[in-house]
Amino acid sequence: MAEPAPDSAFLRIEGVSKTFGTFQAVRDVTLSVQRGEIFSLLGGSGCGKTTLLRMLAGFETPSAGRIFLDGRDMAGVPPWSRPVHMMFQSYALFPHMSVEQNIGYGLKHETMTKAERAGRVRDMLDLVQLSPLALRKPHQISGGQRQRVALARALARQPKLLLLDEPLAALDKKLREQTQFELMSIQQRTGVTFIVVTHDQEEAMTLSDRIAVMDRGEVRQVGSPTEIYEYPASRFVASFIGSITSMEATINGRSAEGRMDLNVPALGGVVQVRDMPSFADGQGVTLALRPEKLQISKDRPPGPNAIAGLVKDLAYFGKDSLYRIALPSGALVQVHAVNLRRGDEASRVADWDDQVWLSFDPTSAIVLGD
Repeated sequence: MAEPAPDSAFLRIEGVSKTFGTFQAVRDVTLSVQRGEIFSLLGGSGCGKTTLLRMLAGFETPSAGRIFLDGRDMAGVPPWSRPVHMMFQSYALFPHMSVEQNIGYGLKHETMTKAERAGRVRDMLDLVQLSPLALRKPHQISGGQRQRVALARALARQPKLLLLDEPLAALDKKLREQTQFELMSIQQRTGVTFIVVTHDQEEAMTLSDRIAVMDRGEVRQVGSPTEIYEYPASRFVASFIGSITSMEATINGRSAEGRMDLNVPALGGVVQVRDMPSFADGQGVTLALRPEKLQISKDRPPGPNAIAGLVKDLAYFGKDSLYRIALPSGALVQVHAVNLRRGDEASRVADWDDQVWLSFDPTSAIVLGD
């Protein structure tokens, strides 16, 4: 899936491919990134996202296509001459240098006085809130603080584009969540365009203005986190982003209320979804349901989309519970229910082997044609 790259784009990637021998790591990628965006390349291992990042940095040369940064063709421009800095997953800090020495290391070859370099380092320390730790060595600070040192070093040279390769992978879950918001705050204050490579869906959804979902070297969809999650363009994107239950269906006609009837054998009959004029009556499609869009109850709910089932499995996560509901057809459907009340098992909506009803609003269903 290619996205047109308007002339106004800060970064334009036009038909870029990269081949290693007989293996094509990146296939005809076309993207545009606006100035000041946090743009994520999201995908599993081997999807081509890091190879694409390395081509932006100049560490790899495209086999085909062109890359333009701020109106300048990057063909033949070596990494050290690009207004780009890459922050590696390992952070690559010098263990024998202090925090301030690490931050200032990249400024040694800049045309600036010693006083100007010291002032820039102080500004970076303030930016990442590490001034009190300026004289410590990397082994004397936490993982999250080392991440901020690496970020400050990358920003000290005032790049136009900052490339971050799995920047939070080395942090534990709580620290990763906290650092995501710190990264967003720093990016807003500096205005530098960030491109983030990650395999973590939640990280991409939290950090990004827009996301490019990649698979086998290709970009499958580009959009805001809301667009990617709520309106996936394909079965791959729908299944890759978040949890989902997919079922084969056939369009059974339309109703006057702007709804479309779907015959879904796995659900035992016809359900109603939002009408989509691009689909024809009789066409085979995929119905996809997010676990949090489904409601679970002991009593049959009103409305057209009521499905009976049996609680097969139950997992308690504290803030919510995950139910796996077995339907008469043999299909299993996942449902998330928020635990609104504090208490023991009696406060749950249902328990193992309970007969329950599932329901969903017609507008919350995802219908896919491929």
